[in-house]
Amino acid sequence: MTTTIEHWIDGAPATGESERTGPVYNPALGVEQKRVRLASTDDVDAAVQAAARAFPAWRDTSIAKRQQVMFAFRELLNARSGDLAAILTSEHGKVTSDAAGEIARGLEVVELACAMPGYTKGEYSENVSTGVDVYTLKQPVGVVGIISPFNFPAMVPLWFFPLAIAAGNTVVLKPSEKDPSAAVWMAELMKEAGLPDGVLNVVHGDKVAVDALLEHPVVRSISFVGSTPIAQYIYSTASANGKRVQALGGAKNHMLVLPDADLDLAADAAVNAGFGSAGERCMAVSVVLAVDAVADELVAKVSERMSRLTTGDGTRGCDMGPLITREHRDKVAGYLDVAVDDGATLVVDGRDPEVDGAPDGFWLGPTLIDRVPTSSVVYQDEIFGPVLSIVRVDGYEQGLEIINASRYGNGTAIFTNDGGAARRFQREVTVGMIGINVPIPVPVAYHSFGGWKDSLFGDAKAYGPKGFDFFLQEKAVTSRWLDPSHGGLNLGFPQHD
Repeated sequence: MTTTIEHWIDGAPATGESERTGPVYNPALGVEQKRVRLASTDDVDAAVQAAARAFPAWRDTSIAKRQQVMFAFRELLNARSGDLAAILTSEHGKVTSDAAGEIARGLEVVELACAMPGYTKGEYSENVSTGVDVYTLKQPVGVVGIISPFNFPAMVPLWFFPLAIAAGNTVVLKPSEKDPSAAVWMAELMKEAGLPDGVLNVVHGDKVAVDALLEHPVVRSISFVGSTPIAQYIYSTASANGKRVQALGGAKNHMLVLPDADLDLAADAAVNAGFGSAGERCMAVSVVLAVDAVADELVAKVSERMSRLTTGDGTRGCDMGPLITREHRDKVAGYLDVAVDDGATLVVDGRDPEVDGAPDGFWLGPTLIDRVPTSSVVYQDEIFGPVLSIVRVDGYEQGLEIINASRYGNGTAIFTNDGGAARRFQREVTVGMIGINVPIPVPVAYHSFGGWKDSLFGDAKAYGPKGFDFFLQEKAVTSRWLDPSHGGLNLGFPQHD
């Protein structure tokens, strides 16, 4: 009998009213392993109402108690991270080491949530006028919605719900229906850590569930990570319904390699950043801008390193696992013929890889395409797979021009030993996260994550100080406590004494 993954509402598994379900695959085997419940509008409402009922008591829970819950969750998650990694490998397909790394980065944000008292303080100005003080209060916004993607089923939810909960909000989380188990597992762990029922709820589903969250009048904010078209839809729909929104979209991340760079370091970085997590990450390097003088040598070094990679089942110690679904695998593979038709050179073809895994897995090996024209959709589209494109440029100026012309502005990197060039690059490039000899410049938890242009829509970046601010609303209080010397009436405009 096939297991069905249920919702988590008000501190317990919930079947809900909808009888619709969807498949959850093991991508390394190519077989359906579970079903997931797909929520109706009423099911989403049940989760929102549970969060609304829990909000007043959780909002009024002391800072010390909320902090204790987050510390307990941090310890439980750290102790049982191996169990969560196994879930990620089973449903997403990423190799075990990559799954462990995802959890480690999520743990950083949990640790930031433990530092909540320092981020939720207001400010105080004494005696702004005689006997008058002004101060600010930071308070939770209420019920918040989180919609997370398939590629990081643990890390991305951890970017949001620990901060939201630590700040005093209650949460309805809708994970990807492609790999939903991690979200429920973490909700159960939060309950074990002492979180009251209803503070964190999980509903599974498709567009029906998404729209129900975007339109629900009780939901005060929406946090989202996914593709740019969906991020634009999330932003426009949620904001039209009066919600604050942080919607992180897609990317086409470039890595500019100058002639003075350490080419061995650059080649290692290109392979690591291009093919980790099978390229299914918004911070993957998908385009290497190679200056002509070193392009041939760099392509040879990248190609040689790719020949050492093993593709296969994530539980077998391989370097790269499968893609999330057969349909996505076929879509990514379809770009290869397009590249050749557009005049590019297919250096390494990943369509028929030798794999350490079941023959029906959703396999696509590491792929390298050289001399990709910027007019090709292979360059323009966010492919979201293990495809690395080489675009040749004549120097720094042309490389910078190409990056800044991109509609995306998520991450970028420059590889050089010239400090002046690096400093100029960080000032001139129109991208939100920049690496200097670092290929995937994801900020640590106490800095915020987010891009520019079509890579970010809404009011705030994720995690860090901006993440806390997103889940808090500010009041300004002007206060005067009267003393015995006060007396009389004055109908004039208040004056500063």
